[in-house]
Amino acid sequence: MAKLRINLALQGGGAHGSFTWGVLDRLLEEPDLEISGISGTSAGALNGAALKAGLVQGGREDARDRLTGLWEDVGAVTHPLVTQWFAPFMPGVVSKSIEYSLPYAIGDAATRMMSPYGYGPFYQNPLARIVEEFDFLKICAAQGPELFVGATNVRTGKIRLFSGREITTEAIMASACLPTLFQAIEIYDPVSQRDEAYWDGGYTGNPALYPLYEPEFPDDIVVVNINPLVREAVPRTAQEIQNRINEISFNTSLLRELRAIAFVKRLIDEGRMPQGAMKDVKVHMIADDALMNELSVATKTVPSPVVFHKLKEAGRAAAEAFLRDDIGNVGKKSSVNLREMFD
Repeated sequence: MAKLRINLALQGGGAHGSFTWGVLDRLLEEPDLEISGISGTSAGALNGAALKAGLVQGGREDARDRLTGLWEDVGAVTHPLVTQWFAPFMPGVVSKSIEYSLPYAIGDAATRMMSPYGYGPFYQNPLARIVEEFDFLKICAAQGPELFVGATNVRTGKIRLFSGREITTEAIMASACLPTLFQAIEIYDPVSQRDEAYWDGGYTGNPALYPLYEPEFPDDIVVVNINPLVREAVPRTAQEIQNRINEISFNTSLLRELRAIAFVKRLIDEGRMPQGAMKDVKVHMIADDALMNELSVATKTVPSPVVFHKLKEAGRAAAEAFLRDDIGNVGKKSSVNLREMFD
């Protein structure tokens, strides 16, 4: 049986990226599914790097092990008593517990009043220790799926995509650099021929889809979405308002690209564009908006091993639903109704 070739578009969303861990863990169990290209931003970039390194080094099981190791490192600050206390609660309860706790409120207020540059010699980026352990020889290898990592150029406000040997510790840290928490990451740009400062790629591409339009990649893009597109309830508290602003901000670039795909597909379907003139991209999505509606920006920024593992299981369940309901559309048509999405 011929393998089904797909591209993966992995959203950023801080610690909620553990949902993507679960999705990838389940997809890697399917031997007939081949991942050709990966575009990742922020947590999606970390997941994509671990996935590719594992596939190149030892195949699917190695990739699963590396993803597990990544999220164990992210949630390394644990205590058995805390884990056992939180274990019976759903992620939404844990989210509220963190969001309305005094330490979180103080820390959140501090990020709004104090620049990360104000720490002087005491500043450190906590991601550095994790990312420096990545196997960049495998991440940058010509073998395996091609990986793209997006970051936002602070000076120009434009996206920069890193691929191949450009993917370094700094590139991945730039992709996940929230400006209120971390100092901008400076990387040399061969185009401007100067060092440029970069912030989180989610502002300009969460994740970027356009590198996956190239002819060498399959037509199917599977978006692993961890920022809910829709919240029915109007946010009323200060925390709810800030949380929804965060979600809308980090979904804007994705929605813009999906709208462009919908426009091209309509031109093709109506015969106003010749077949083959542009790629007829087929879009699929793995998400759990119901669960993500229970969470908030608090669980994005405060590592909680309990939430990590519950999100992982939710990701596996969402991937299982995709394999059950939508995998038959791969290579044939989109399983996301883009026209309905934008009507």
